[in-house]
Amino acid sequence: MGRTCNKKKPLLIAVSCVIVLVMLWIGISLGLYGMYFNRKIVNHSSSMLQVSQFDGLKRTRYEFISDRGQTITGYMYEAGKEQKGIIVFSHGYGAGGHNSYMSGINYFAKNGYYVFAFDVTGNDESAGEVIGGVPQAVIDLNYAISFVEDSGNFQKLPIYLFGHSWGGYSVCNVLKYHPEVKAVIECSGPCSSSAFLESGGRNVVGPLIYVVLPVVKTYERIRFGDYATNTGIDGLSATDAKVMVVHGAKDTTIYIEYGYDIYYEYFKDNPRFTFVRLENEGHNSFIDADKNPEIYKSFVEFYNSL
Repeated sequence: MGRTCNKKKPLLIAVSCVIVLVMLWIGISLGLYGMYFNRKIVNHSSSMLQVSQFDGLKRTRYEFISDRGQTITGYMYEAGKEQKGIIVFSHGYGAGGHNSYMSGINYFAKNGYYVFAFDVTGNDESAGEVIGGVPQAVIDLNYAISFVEDSGNFQKLPIYLFGHSWGGYSVCNVLKYHPEVKAVIECSGPCSSSAFLESGGRNVVGPLIYVVLPVVKTYERIRFGDYATNTGIDGLSATDAKVMVVHGAKDTTIYIEYGYDIYYEYFKDNPRFTFVRLENEGHNSFIDADKNPEIYKSFVEFYNSL
């Protein structure tokens, strides 16, 4: 009897070690994920751009409710009259909400478009103590488009989308829920949530990201359901919208192979798609409209062609 007990001890120790290692694996993975998404990102008031800094730009504040009952704050921007459509604007990750993109919003407004820009959950003026995860941006964009279409506050104009980085990922993925959108400009975005995490994680934890990914992908699947597993390919295949895909070849935040290259390989022969590879640009270097008016001129010409 004593010998049997002695034989079981190494097995119990081995099982206990495996359990501890698995718990550490899960804990470290979710801890790294939480560092970036279990927090609120708010721009300091002193760094916020004001509408008064843009001649002729006006805005009206709106609020709508997203998936968990949280209040999302957005603004309808306009300048001039006889707008041709409504651009729903989806911002990137890390700098708060849409305020960092005011030069681009102003450019679109000055060129004949309403722009509805909002802050994703946990960013700037929107509710939420934390962001929660990558797919939250798609969820909030889904609710934002529905708000613009169904609230009765806005003219019945064509709906266009514009997104950068996290927003670029969102504008492609959300088309699965809003195939009626007429046009999309996607800049510097990854094809999926896992691509967002892998590309960004390479710069933070190196090869460890491939150990972390299985845990965080499972976590996102449990928390966000289909939003977590949908891809830009799914969204772009669900619509007849015209699409422009733009990416800097020198992007080291979202590497071009995680977005643009995937879309190009899948849709390069589809006449709905326009691909713009910016050989000398990085992730953010072309997104300021004041510094890159020619690029924004091409964006407006794309929308105008519709």
